[in-house]
Amino acid sequence: MWNVAIGPDDYGGSGEKYQNAVLEQYKLCVTMSDSLSARRNLANTFFLTLNTGVVAVLGAAYRGHRTRGVSAWVAVPGFVILLVECLAWFVLIHSYKQLNAAKFVVINALEERLPAFVYVREWQIVLAARGQQRYPRLTWVEQSVPLTFSIVYLGAFLAVMF
Repeated sequence: MWNVAIGPDDYGGSGEKYQNAVLEQYKLCVTMSDSLSARRNLANTFFLTLNTGVVAVLGAAYRGHRTRGVSAWVAVPGFVILLVECLAWFVLIHSYKQLNAAKFVVINALEERLPAFVYVREWQIVLAARGQQRYPRLTWVEQSVPLTFSIVYLGAFLAVMF
């Protein structure tokens, strides 16, 4: 990861200037990681809202056709839309997980050149506090939501159609 062609000598021979450059890059990476987490939360909110909206529309269509049954022309496309949304949501969460993991590798590497290992130690503290218990990763919890929705949608679709 380190640019071997650049060292403290390239900063006027001052180790302090070089350390400041490392610190600035570290700050930038941490800021980018925070902004990625904010985008991830926004994406989760978007998909939750979108799923809620589609379910509301399908619920209204079902209520309107309650006496004579729901048309397959309404149920099938609605079900497909919901499943595609859940799949896209699941894949997006996985993509954010990979991107975040890469960012933390870079942040951890930058911390090797700084006085403290903030992110590395933070995880060590969290895992040590849990003892031998498994720590539920946020990504696993996030990915379980669209998966659960898909299962519920499948059950509702089968119940409505049959």
